[in-house]
Amino acid sequence: MVKDKVLRFVLGDQLSRWISSLEDARPDTDVIFMAEVMAEATSVKHHKKKIAFLFSAMRHFAENLRDEGFTVDYLCLDAQNSPGDFGSALAEAVERHDAARVVMTEPSEMRVLEAAESWREELDVDLDILADNRFLASHEDFVSWATKDDGGQPKSLRMEYFYREMRRRTGYLMDDGEPTGGEWNYDAENRKSLPDSIKVPKRPEFAPDETTRAVMELVADRFDGHFGDLEPFDYPVKAKDAKAYLDWFVAEALPCFGDWQDAMKQGEPLLFHSHLSTLINCGLLDPRECCEKAEQAYRDGDAPLNAVEGFIRQIIGWREFIRGVYWLKMPDYANSNALEATRPLPGFFWTGETAMNCLGQAISETRSNAYAHHIQRLMVIGNFCLIAGIDPREVQEWFLIVYSDAYEWVEMPNVVGMALFADGGFVASKPYAASGSYINKMSDYCGSCRFDVKQKSGEKACPFNYLYWNFLSENEKVLKKNHRMGLIMGSLGKMKKERLEEVRTDSERFFDSSEMRVWDESASG
Repeated sequence: MVKDKVLRFVLGDQLSRWISSLEDARPDTDVIFMAEVMAEATSVKHHKKKIAFLFSAMRHFAENLRDEGFTVDYLCLDAQNSPGDFGSALAEAVERHDAARVVMTEPSEMRVLEAAESWREELDVDLDILADNRFLASHEDFVSWATKDDGGQPKSLRMEYFYREMRRRTGYLMDDGEPTGGEWNYDAENRKSLPDSIKVPKRPEFAPDETTRAVMELVADRFDGHFGDLEPFDYPVKAKDAKAYLDWFVAEALPCFGDWQDAMKQGEPLLFHSHLSTLINCGLLDPRECCEKAEQAYRDGDAPLNAVEGFIRQIIGWREFIRGVYWLKMPDYANSNALEATRPLPGFFWTGETAMNCLGQAISETRSNAYAHHIQRLMVIGNFCLIAGIDPREVQEWFLIVYSDAYEWVEMPNVVGMALFADGGFVASKPYAASGSYINKMSDYCGSCRFDVKQKSGEKACPFNYLYWNFLSENEKVLKKNHRMGLIMGSLGKMKKERLEEVRTDSERFFDSSEMRVWDESASG
């Protein structure tokens, strides 16, 4: 008898029915294999909610495939004699089903792809690794765009130009070959402070079903020492619920998203943000569908152009660009540290217990929700890590641990390139460093803080104020070469010696304070 059975291996962030590994799947000859393995759940000590979300979403996805008539071999983490890693689990599945061939979609992280390449040698059958068709730009597309005529790489890449190319290619918000409204980017209209009177829409809740509750019990039992809160859990884990959440966002939150996408408000972690990145990155939502529904809202007059353009830019601009940078620059990119930052990550990153209210809010919300929106990540958490000189590798690990939408391909370039300027300007044209005045302008955090954002020096001064100038001083040799930093570096050069010494004294006092104490059991609950 000739073997013709195909084993289709689907990873936990590949929960898309349209993904390349399942496009031509046949219920009569193919078996779909999925596995929860300890090696992945503990590759870093992932947030409890992230593990619960992915395991539940995986189990629901498997049920959907069974409803289509597929044979699904699903390995639960708590199954008896469960293999601890993907390679062992896959090898046993091949033998169990007498498979003739294994088909999978390319893993999103280099670590897993390298492991998959090794499986080719270890398995007794062929392993086909297909391109991930959920992204709009292939690896080859990005390399072609990012490469010089002589085949080399430029010293820097700018998302804006890649984004314009993606707009032309996809046709999103394009009219007769020109950008809708006459401009490519409406970011300048998306930086408004949030009025006290604004009403934040109530979000739909998705109560845990029996499957999710079983996963939550598993996570509580096996991963109790991991970061974050497991409950309450009300996030969509099914494809139909994910689409319902997208529809809700487009109808209720997208119209206000543009004006206030950079705003922050105490006790309101979501505001008008989509909260869809976790669903897109694991495959429950198609990025194309997200863009198309948002654009249709604009065409129908239901959402303004600045909101829709900003949302689409996040998906076909930043998301695709960041993924391209990851595969272009790895593996060396992981160790980038252009500013030679070496201070350890403070312990309050694991507890949220800090006198700096902005950081306390952003980190506590991260503990609760496995989520913080992009300005909290970049201009509060990332900004602090930048101006405090925190080691980029420690910041990368923290971001990968705490957010449900974090995978190395998206987390690393955002931290290394955007938040920390650790790549020396390959991604960002200048460091995203700011004093407390920016946070005060864009949030209501400062009014409830022990520190005074208007004081520039002394024990009561906002630490962001003196750390900002200390950062510029510590990195003067590097930053004065940056043409976009000319004005502020000129101001640093004119600063009186007495004032500069004050900045250094305040900064050293802060670095020696309990705020910067390192917690030995950093990733425990």
